[in-house]
Amino acid sequence: MIIRDRKRIASIKHRLLDSLKKEHAFWSYEQESVTLSNIDDSQLIAMTMRHLDLPEIELLFNLYSFKKIKSAWQKQLVPEGDYLYTLNRFFAWYYFKAKYPDRYLKALQTRHFNRMFDTP
Repeated sequence: MIIRDRKRIASIKHRLLDSLKKEHAFWSYEQESVTLSNIDDSQLIAMTMRHLDLPEIELLFNLYSFKKIKSAWQKQLVPEGDYLYTLNRFFAWYYFKAKYPDRYLKALQTRHFNRMFDTP
């Protein structure tokens, strides 16, 4: 169920950002310079999925729509291919209910690369 209370949403986002900072997800930035105002929702979603654990990832589904989370995952994590293969395979199966996660990931990666190299 998506939370509608703005204060609660802000609180959860701050909690996620603090957790990401503790995990050194923003290792190349000054810690003080990383704030919610300069991170968009897609980045917060992708970083949470990449660096944090299941309880924090579950919080995303209280903040954002399924469609928005899936879109952020497809655009930012799936294209990394073999580097995040096991993690993406788990997400495809567990969160996005892919019957055949390997085939699903391969199709998403192929689609991404075809779009990237298509000439208009």
